[in-house]
Amino acid sequence: MDSRDSLRHQGLRKRLIDGIRIKGVRDQRVLDAIAKVPRHLFMDSSFIQFAYKDQAFPIGAGQTISQPYTVAFQSQLLDVQPNEKILEVGTGSGYQAAVLVEMGAQVYTIERQRELFLKVQVLLPELGYNPKFFFGDGYKGLPTYGPFDKIIITAGAPMIPQDLLMQLRIGGVLVAPIGPTEKQIMYKVTRVSEDEFEKEKHGTFVFVPMLKGTTN
Repeated sequence: MDSRDSLRHQGLRKRLIDGIRIKGVRDQRVLDAIAKVPRHLFMDSSFIQFAYKDQAFPIGAGQTISQPYTVAFQSQLLDVQPNEKILEVGTGSGYQAAVLVEMGAQVYTIERQRELFLKVQVLLPELGYNPKFFFGDGYKGLPTYGPFDKIIITAGAPMIPQDLLMQLRIGGVLVAPIGPTEKQIMYKVTRVSEDEFEKEKHGTFVFVPMLKGTTN
Protein backbone atom coordinates (compact mmCIF):
# COMPACT_ATOMS: atom_id res chain seq x y z
CA MET A 1 0.00 0.00 0.00
CA ASP A 2 1.27 3.50 -0.84
CA SER A 3 2.28 5.27 2.38
CA ARG A 4 0.36 8.34 1.20
CA ASP A 5 -2.86 6.31 1.13
CA SER A 6 -4.06 6.15 4.73
CA LEU A 7 -6.90 4.23 6.37
CA ARG A 8 -8.78 7.54 6.47
CA HIS A 9 -8.48 7.85 2.69
CA GLN A 10 -9.71 4.28 2.29
CA GLY A 11 -12.66 5.03 4.54
CA LEU A 12 -13.53 8.11 2.46
CA ARG A 13 -13.38 5.97 -0.70
CA LYS A 14 -15.76 3.46 0.85
CA ARG A 15 -18.24 6.27 1.50
CA LEU A 16 -17.77 7.50 -2.07
CA ILE A 17 -18.49 3.98 -3.40
CA ASP A 18 -21.72 3.85 -1.39
CA GLY A 19 -22.82 7.10 -3.04
CA ILE A 20 -21.95 5.88 -6.54
CA ARG A 21 -23.87 2.65 -5.92
CA ILE A 22 -26.93 4.64 -4.84
CA LYS A 23 -26.71 6.57 -8.14
CA GLY A 24 -27.09 3.31 -10.04
CA VAL A 25 -23.63 1.87 -10.74
CA ARG A 26 -23.97 -1.84 -10.00
CA ASP A 27 -20.88 -3.41 -11.63
CA GLN A 28 -18.97 -4.69 -8.60
CA ARG A 29 -15.69 -4.83 -10.53
CA VAL A 30 -15.99 -1.10 -11.25
CA LEU A 31 -16.79 -0.31 -7.61
CA ASP A 32 -13.89 -2.48 -6.39
CA ALA A 33 -11.47 -0.70 -8.75
CA ILE A 34 -12.60 2.76 -7.60
CA ALA A 35 -12.25 1.56 -4.00
CA LYS A 36 -8.59 0.70 -4.68
CA VAL A 37 -7.40 3.72 -6.73
CA PRO A 38 -6.12 6.54 -4.46
CA ARG A 39 -7.85 9.46 -6.22
CA HIS A 40 -6.32 12.07 -3.89
CA LEU A 41 -2.88 11.31 -5.36
CA PHE A 42 -4.09 12.37 -8.83
CA MET A 43 -5.10 15.84 -7.67
CA ASP A 44 -3.37 19.13 -7.05
CA SER A 45 -2.56 19.43 -3.35
CA SER A 46 -4.90 22.43 -3.00
CA PHE A 47 -7.87 20.19 -3.94
CA ILE A 48 -6.94 17.09 -1.93
CA GLN A 49 -9.61 17.73 0.70
CA PHE A 50 -12.19 17.39 -2.10
CA ALA A 51 -10.72 14.16 -3.51
CA TYR A 52 -13.56 11.93 -2.32
CA LYS A 53 -16.42 14.26 -3.10
CA ASP A 54 -18.33 13.10 -6.17
CA GLN A 55 -17.25 16.09 -8.26
CA ALA A 56 -14.87 17.01 -11.07
CA PHE A 57 -11.89 19.26 -10.23
CA PRO A 58 -9.24 21.18 -12.21
CA ILE A 59 -5.90 19.45 -12.87
CA GLY A 60 -4.18 22.14 -15.00
CA ALA A 61 -3.92 22.75 -18.76
CA GLY A 62 -7.63 23.62 -18.79
CA GLN A 63 -8.55 20.01 -17.94
CA THR A 64 -10.35 18.30 -15.07
CA ILE A 65 -10.20 15.03 -13.19
CA SER A 66 -13.60 13.51 -13.94
CA GLN A 67 -16.31 13.08 -11.35
CA PRO A 68 -15.99 9.57 -9.82
CA TYR A 69 -19.60 8.74 -10.77
CA THR A 70 -18.83 9.60 -14.42
CA VAL A 71 -15.71 7.42 -14.40
CA ALA A 72 -17.74 4.58 -12.86
CA PHE A 73 -20.61 5.07 -15.33
CA GLN A 74 -18.35 5.01 -18.40
CA SER A 75 -16.41 2.03 -17.04
CA GLN A 76 -19.65 0.13 -16.43
CA LEU A 77 -20.87 0.85 -19.98
CA LEU A 78 -17.54 -0.46 -21.33
CA ASP A 79 -18.12 -3.80 -19.54
CA VAL A 80 -14.37 -4.30 -19.09
CA GLN A 81 -13.15 -7.91 -19.17
CA PRO A 82 -9.69 -9.03 -18.00
CA ASN A 83 -6.89 -8.65 -20.58
CA GLU A 84 -9.04 -6.68 -23.01
CA LYS A 85 -7.12 -4.15 -25.09
CA ILE A 86 -8.61 -0.73 -24.34
CA LEU A 87 -7.81 2.60 -25.99
CA GLU A 88 -8.41 5.61 -23.75
CA VAL A 89 -8.62 8.93 -25.58
CA GLY A 90 -7.66 11.72 -23.16
CA THR A 91 -5.33 10.51 -20.39
CA GLY A 92 -5.82 13.71 -18.38
CA SER A 93 -4.94 13.06 -14.73
CA GLY A 94 -4.55 9.32 -15.38
CA TYR A 95 -7.35 8.43 -12.95
CA GLN A 96 -9.62 6.71 -15.50
CA ALA A 97 -6.63 4.79 -16.91
CA ALA A 98 -5.76 3.58 -13.39
CA VAL A 99 -9.32 2.33 -12.85
CA LEU A 100 -9.18 0.39 -16.15
CA VAL A 101 -5.77 -1.11 -15.31
CA GLU A 102 -7.13 -2.05 -11.86
CA MET A 103 -9.92 -3.92 -13.69
CA GLY A 104 -7.33 -6.03 -15.52
CA ALA A 105 -7.37 -4.30 -18.92
CA GLN A 106 -4.37 -3.67 -21.18
CA VAL A 107 -4.67 0.09 -21.47
CA TYR A 108 -3.33 2.26 -24.32
CA THR A 109 -3.87 5.89 -23.40
CA ILE A 110 -3.35 8.96 -25.58
CA GLU A 111 -3.03 12.60 -24.44
CA ARG A 112 -2.68 15.76 -26.56
CA GLN A 113 -1.49 18.12 -23.78
CA ARG A 114 2.25 17.65 -23.37
CA GLU A 115 2.22 19.00 -19.79
CA LEU A 116 -0.31 16.34 -18.68
CA PHE A 117 1.35 13.61 -20.75
CA LEU A 118 4.73 14.14 -19.05
CA LYS A 119 3.19 14.38 -15.58
CA VAL A 120 1.10 11.22 -15.79
CA GLN A 121 3.99 9.15 -17.22
CA VAL A 122 5.72 9.64 -13.87
CA LEU A 123 2.71 9.42 -11.57
CA LEU A 124 0.98 6.24 -12.77
CA PRO A 125 4.01 3.90 -12.66
CA GLU A 126 4.86 5.35 -9.21
CA LEU A 127 1.45 4.11 -8.07
CA GLY A 128 1.93 0.71 -9.71
CA TYR A 129 -0.15 1.38 -12.86
CA ASN A 130 1.58 0.78 -16.19
CA PRO A 131 -0.60 1.55 -19.18
CA LYS A 132 1.07 2.29 -22.51
CA PHE A 133 1.37 6.08 -22.87
CA PHE A 134 1.13 8.00 -26.14
CA PHE A 135 1.40 11.71 -26.96
CA GLY A 136 -0.82 12.57 -29.91
CA ASP A 137 -4.15 13.59 -31.39
CA GLY A 138 -6.95 11.51 -29.90
CA TYR A 139 -9.15 12.02 -32.96
CA LYS A 140 -6.68 9.86 -34.90
CA GLY A 141 -6.38 7.18 -32.21
CA LEU A 142 -3.60 4.60 -32.52
CA PRO A 143 -4.19 2.77 -35.81
CA THR A 144 -0.91 0.83 -35.66
CA TYR A 145 -1.90 -0.68 -32.27
CA GLY A 146 -5.51 -1.59 -33.13
CA PRO A 147 -7.91 -3.13 -33.38
CA PHE A 148 -9.10 -2.52 -29.82
CA ASP A 149 -11.70 -4.47 -27.84
CA LYS A 150 -12.96 -1.24 -26.28
CA ILE A 151 -12.43 2.50 -26.75
CA ILE A 152 -13.31 5.18 -24.20
CA ILE A 153 -13.30 8.93 -24.90
CA THR A 154 -13.00 11.10 -21.79
CA ALA A 155 -13.78 14.50 -23.36
CA GLY A 156 -16.83 15.86 -25.15
CA ALA A 157 -16.54 15.31 -28.91
CA PRO A 158 -18.82 17.10 -31.43
CA MET A 159 -19.22 13.81 -33.30
CA ILE A 160 -17.98 10.22 -33.06
CA PRO A 161 -14.53 10.22 -34.74
CA GLN A 162 -14.62 7.89 -37.75
CA ASP A 163 -10.95 6.95 -37.30
CA LEU A 164 -11.75 5.57 -33.85
CA LEU A 165 -14.72 3.54 -35.06
CA MET A 166 -12.42 1.91 -37.62
CA GLN A 167 -10.02 0.92 -34.82
CA LEU A 168 -12.70 -1.13 -33.00
CA ARG A 169 -12.74 -4.88 -33.51
CA ILE A 170 -15.99 -6.49 -34.68
CA GLY A 171 -18.06 -6.87 -31.51
CA GLY A 172 -16.04 -4.10 -29.83
CA VAL A 173 -17.56 -1.20 -27.90
CA LEU A 174 -16.84 2.54 -27.90
CA VAL A 175 -18.14 4.77 -25.08
CA ALA A 176 -18.07 8.52 -25.63
CA PRO A 177 -19.83 11.77 -24.66
CA ILE A 178 -20.98 13.36 -27.93
CA GLY A 179 -22.48 16.80 -28.50
CA PRO A 180 -21.90 20.57 -28.20
CA THR A 181 -19.64 22.15 -25.58
CA GLU A 182 -22.45 22.86 -23.07
CA LYS A 183 -23.84 19.31 -22.84
CA GLN A 184 -23.20 15.88 -24.33
CA ILE A 185 -25.07 12.60 -24.64
CA MET A 186 -23.24 9.47 -23.51
CA TYR A 187 -23.15 7.00 -26.40
CA LYS A 188 -22.35 3.32 -26.34
CA VAL A 189 -21.46 2.20 -29.88
CA THR A 190 -21.04 -1.49 -30.76
CA ARG A 191 -19.33 -2.50 -33.99
CA VAL A 192 -21.65 -5.19 -35.33
CA SER A 193 -19.84 -5.79 -38.63
CA GLU A 194 -17.25 -4.23 -40.92
CA ASP A 195 -19.52 -1.28 -41.73
CA GLU A 196 -22.42 -1.55 -39.26
CA PHE A 197 -22.60 0.09 -35.83
CA GLU A 198 -25.32 -0.02 -33.16
CA LYS A 199 -25.72 3.13 -31.06
CA GLU A 200 -27.34 3.48 -27.64
CA LYS A 201 -27.86 6.72 -25.68
CA HIS A 202 -27.23 6.78 -21.94
CA GLY A 203 -28.12 10.19 -20.51
CA THR A 204 -26.55 13.65 -20.58
CA PHE A 205 -23.19 14.72 -19.16
CA VAL A 206 -20.85 17.72 -19.29
CA PHE A 207 -17.19 17.13 -20.25
CA VAL A 208 -14.36 19.47 -21.25
CA PRO A 209 -14.20 19.65 -25.07
CA MET A 210 -12.14 17.17 -27.08
CA LEU A 211 -9.66 19.21 -29.12
CA LYS A 212 -7.71 18.29 -32.25
CA GLY A 213 -3.93 18.32 -32.61
CA THR A 214 -1.37 18.48 -29.80
CA THR A 215 0.18 21.15 -27.54
CA ASN A 216 3.86 21.64 -26.84
